[in-house]
Amino acid sequence: MNFRLALLALCQGLFLTNNVVFIAINGLVGLALAPQAWMATLPVTGYVAGGALFAPWVAKHQRQLGRQRGFQVGLLVAICACALAAYAVSTKQFWLLVLATVIAGYYNANAGLYRFAAVELVSPQYKEKAISWVLAGGIMGAVAGPKLAASLKDAMAQPFAAAYLALIGVAILSLIVMNFIQFAPLHEPGNATNTGRPLRELARQPQFVVAILACALGYGVMNLLMAATPIAMAQCSHPFANAAWVLEWHVLGMFVPSFFTGTIIKRVGALPVMAVGVLLNLVCVGFALAGIDLMHFTLALLALGVGWNFLFIGGTTLFTECYRPEERTTAQASMDTIIYLTMTLTSFSSGALVTTGGWQAMNWGSLLPIAITALALGWLAAKRRQSSRLDVIASP
Repeated sequence: MNFRLALLALCQGLFLTNNVVFIAINGLVGLALAPQAWMATLPVTGYVAGGALFAPWVAKHQRQLGRQRGFQVGLLVAICACALAAYAVSTKQFWLLVLATVIAGYYNANAGLYRFAAVELVSPQYKEKAISWVLAGGIMGAVAGPKLAASLKDAMAQPFAAAYLALIGVAILSLIVMNFIQFAPLHEPGNATNTGRPLRELARQPQFVVAILACALGYGVMNLLMAATPIAMAQCSHPFANAAWVLEWHVLGMFVPSFFTGTIIKRVGALPVMAVGVLLNLVCVGFALAGIDLMHFTLALLALGVGWNFLFIGGTTLFTECYRPEERTTAQASMDTIIYLTMTLTSFSSGALVTTGGWQAMNWGSLLPIAITALALGWLAAKRRQSSRLDVIASP
């Protein structure tokens, strides 16, 4: 840990405060304003779809402006998007709210690169811990996000309009903090035009494919169930305070393990940690199918959060081994584009599934991507064992 890394972790916490508030309220606001109930999670979908749409733009802007200026542009976009969302809710304009969340997707994609920027602030041997420590900043979002959403629910005439306004202040604070973080140049002097190997060549690496697949499907399952939770709990007659409680424990599960996930990966490797993440996703489904009490929702979302942490940090660490410094913006944009596309699909499906098929049907359906992730990890592990055996045979 160093001062710049600590400040970046603070920015991550402020970013997650934004994300948790969006997840907590966008579905409920959508349900109140949408022309049809199945459209309820379209504002959530807009946020991640915007991330997929803008991820290549973010990569381009970071190459042109550098890390610090690039991140500051993302925060300025967040301020504008939250102001537009507050206006849309105050005037009960559903499609304007969706547009605001799509624009906010630029910030989503932009701040998603904090974890990669963390690696650039430490020596190479500490990259696992740097990723973990920055993501641990999300604990702030776990605590502040649900409390902010719950406390400001009825602060204005339209429910949750004040929460969007409060997020403007969160983004301004992050903008100030970002001003004190100096990053190394993304390119060596005189080497700005060298972007390295093309993406199709990078994608021939098995661990490149598996890292992206595991992160995308891990994020997809988490997003599918998390986005539906406030709606599902409302359907089960739980008050919003209970939903905020569950989301708080879920986000704590996502980020508290970050204090030790990097150390575990350093000791045993990324693949075993990711395999435990898959098992925890199965535990989540088991709790969700067991009942609809507050305890069932809490334990399910807590296991889901920890499972995501292991899959995402493990997958990100694995991914950093697949590209050279000059290839980082291209490679990172490809990963995040696929993650956001997956999240777009799952967040849209989330609203339709929970309002038509119900909470338990969603959980049964999540078993398919969990199984695919498990198979991908097993395939990569087998290829690595085979490669190790060949190296032993080839050695004199």
